[in-house]
Amino acid sequence: MKIALAGNPNSGKTTLFNLLTGSNQFVGNWPGVTVEKKTGKLKGDDDVEIVDLPGVYSLSPYSLEEVVSRNFLVNEKPDAVLNIIDGTNLERNLYLTTQLLELGIPTVIAVNMTDAVCKNGDKIHTEELEKNLGCPVFEISALKNKGCMEAASATVKRALEKNTEKYPFSFDSCVEQCLSFIENLTDGNVSKEKSRWYTVKLFERDSKILEQLKENENFELTSENLSLIESKIKACEEEMDDDSESIITGQRYKYIESIIKSCVTKKNSKNHFSTSDKIDRIVTNKYLS
Repeated sequence: MKIALAGNPNSGKTTLFNLLTGSNQFVGNWPGVTVEKKTGKLKGDDDVEIVDLPGVYSLSPYSLEEVVSRNFLVNEKPDAVLNIIDGTNLERNLYLTTQLLELGIPTVIAVNMTDAVCKNGDKIHTEELEKNLGCPVFEISALKNKGCMEAASATVKRALEKNTEKYPFSFDSCVEQCLSFIENLTDGNVSKEKSRWYTVKLFERDSKILEQLKENENFELTSENLSLIESKIKACEEEMDDDSESIITGQRYKYIESIIKSCVTKKNSKNHFSTSDKIDRIVTNKYLS
């Protein structure tokens, strides 16, 4: 069994990986690149391999780490994903989570640094978070080794059940109509469990994903169909007055903001950025990089 450990940089992922694997670790590089690859056997179960993916903020193709992480998730087909998120910065960390859930891979969420959240006087309602995300959620402290093995055991169980994740939210109707159109045209060209992932990426005009699909000998989308898809995307962009990638970014943060409102009780609401602030920052950072 192969479990992918995914999360943002500085979310405590490395600490969790060390706790789960102990001395049974292997360090090398991902094929063809200089990005470090770490794997290890789960303590007490040599049949379970933990693959520590590079820390990333998203699965967009803007950095080598992001490409490595998403290529593994899409092409290597891990049995499950253990997504560690920093509880003190849910907004930023859940952006990656929304993308992971699109992949249809059995997923467990480990909310780390919950002790720091409590110290700040805040409260994360994990049961409500679990309900919103549609997958198991555990509170852990990787630094203090609390709840870590429980989260790992739940991930193994999730993998054995082999239930693909159902994406927990819908975009605005204009976007969903366009996605449905794309999905119908790509039916049979991609695996059913990853259909949502590929559909969204085609809507975003992700060139690397399109190239990957074209390399598949079973890919049957004609140039005419691709033109039809492009016309639908342009129509949606005109209706929503934005480019397709920014539309998806905005829709994700809109959903995340609704999660925060229903799942987090904050002692102090200061320094809480609005959705538009977050979108401005992520778009600016993307182009500056």
